[in-house]
Amino acid sequence: MSPGTEGAPPLPGAIGVSRLRVYDWPGADDSDGFCGGSPHMHLTCTEAYAVIGGRGSVQTLTASGSATTPLREGDLVWFTPGTIHRLVNDGDLRIMVLMQNAGLPEAGDAVFTFPAEVLADPEDYARAAAIAPDAPEASARRRRDLAVSGFTALRERWAKGETEALPDFHQAALALVAPRLADWRERFEHGPVDDVRATARRLEALASGDPSYLSSAGVYRGESAGAWGMCGRLDKYENGTWVATDAESSPEG
Repeated sequence: MSPGTEGAPPLPGAIGVSRLRVYDWPGADDSDGFCGGSPHMHLTCTEAYAVIGGRGSVQTLTASGSATTPLREGDLVWFTPGTIHRLVNDGDLRIMVLMQNAGLPEAGDAVFTFPAEVLADPEDYARAAAIAPDAPEASARRRRDLAVSGFTALRERWAKGETEALPDFHQAALALVAPRLADWRERFEHGPVDDVRATARRLEALASGDPSYLSSAGVYRGESAGAWGMCGRLDKYENGTWVATDAESSPEG
């Protein structure tokens, strides 16, 4: 049996990788006018940006305050769960996104900074977050503008010294994702945790003088699938396939 016939292994560290072209749409008339993505927060995953082209910045809000971090080609910036973040596109901003715990973001580990009244109603939130199949760009723009309005209100409250602003948002985010936590746990156990356990088994095998698992090595190629992401157009790498070696692909092989 060739390597990979039972499914590709996860990417290193069981991370997710996507190529992102940040939205270049200007904001709504009542927004701050920046072009860019939808502000949001992850509850369990650290995210990294490796900038591959263009220029822009990422606006963030945490319990330590608000900040704006410039992004230029060659930069690597990452932030931990609980960091509210918004990408701003100042010109053809393109990023390779590295996401911890592949599978969890796809399962909903991200909450938009919609206004409080939307966050308080799961059905309203789901409608605001959805991408309409018959009008994907229009719905992506609408949810971006709605998230920006909530983000602006959060930053204004924080700037006024209303320290409860962030805990209020955190509690609202938890209420929205609570029904998914059991699913997240299962995905985590069968993804990142399995990957760590595999490394432990390899170390134990080497320590016992058994390198036989090295004979099952293989090369895999990931395929990308396009999506209307929170911050821009995404090419998400998934569905890895095994790549045959020269010997296996040649007539003699």
